[in-house]
Amino acid sequence: MAESYYRALGEDSFESTLHTQGAWNDHEQHMAPVSGLLAHALERCSPRPDMRLARISYDILGIIPRGTFDIRTKVIRPGRTIELLEAELIAGGRTAVRATAWRLALGSTAEVAAVEDSSMPGPEGLSGVSGMTEWPGDFIGSLDFRGVDGLRPGRGQVWIRTPYEMVDGEPTSDLVRLVGLVDVANGIATRVPPGGDSYMFPNVDLQIHLHRAPQGQWLGLDTRVTFGTDGIGLTSSVLHDTNGPFGRSEQILTVRRLGAQA
Repeated sequence: MAESYYRALGEDSFESTLHTQGAWNDHEQHMAPVSGLLAHALERCSPRPDMRLARISYDILGIIPRGTFDIRTKVIRPGRTIELLEAELIAGGRTAVRATAWRLALGSTAEVAAVEDSSMPGPEGLSGVSGMTEWPGDFIGSLDFRGVDGLRPGRGQVWIRTPYEMVDGEPTSDLVRLVGLVDVANGIATRVPPGGDSYMFPNVDLQIHLHRAPQGQWLGLDTRVTFGTDGIGLTSSVLHDTNGPFGRSEQILTVRRLGAQA
């Protein structure tokens, strides 16, 4: 069994392993490892040690098939203190996911640093999250979940970690490891159970803002899920590592009836 989510086939080509298998369809990749791999590519795009990624915006343009694909990166807007990057996952001749990222210059702002988001209880001593077994797919099956008391439909706090590297034979940075888990937020406090004659609610994007660089192996998600009245929803999360909050994520959802009334 593979011990990574991807195998590198060349400078820009990759092959997904079974661990990337999605939850909505078994022939597609879950967006979470895809977002981690694209973050990995963005980190390596004309790297600047005096800058870091501060926002990554992912647009999901269709099914992300399992198998082989290419990733293309470029600097859209170079600059001395601000740069805009792009990474695309191209499979079967079409772009399945497009990511853009702002890379900002580093500086000393410790004198005025402040965080308004509250910390959440750490993962130590917490029990597993039984509700995650409602999701099929090997990606969800690859993860370790720990839930904070009070998890309910539409609201919850959950810690996640993975034992796998992003790319076989390559070190995974903390940013890539944790960004590669954020998309799971849409499945931890579901308002309705997925599948059957219920609803599907896949996200069509993923927006991540990082006010500091994340660290460690555990991602904490403090998540709220909203369903509107017209078929559109929103999953919003404060992102944590074991040192506290480090950013936020948003996912816009298309909410659709399944089963006989689909």
